[in-house]
Amino acid sequence: MIKAVVYYLLGINLLAFLLFGIDKWKARRDRWRIPEATLLLLAALGGSIGALAGMCVFHHKTKHKKFAIGLPLILLAQVAIAYFIYIKTL
Repeated sequence: MIKAVVYYLLGINLLAFLLFGIDKWKARRDRWRIPEATLLLLAALGGSIGALAGMCVFHHKTKHKKFAIGLPLILLAQVAIAYFIYIKTL
């Protein structure tokens, strides 16, 4: 069970990171973009670390408040949830 969760988190974070890079690439070339809702949804589904890393590495969406404030808040909420789940399983 724990292996499945780890693989899921690795996959969703890698996907979020890559999509931030792809969206930045598309933005520079004035192409069809990945919707902001999709990027935020990936973060909310567990990819917040990858999304934050993509935001920093690609310097993408850094001036948008919903990303600059929202992604750290999503990560904080996910860490709190993981902590409470961990405490309950002890």
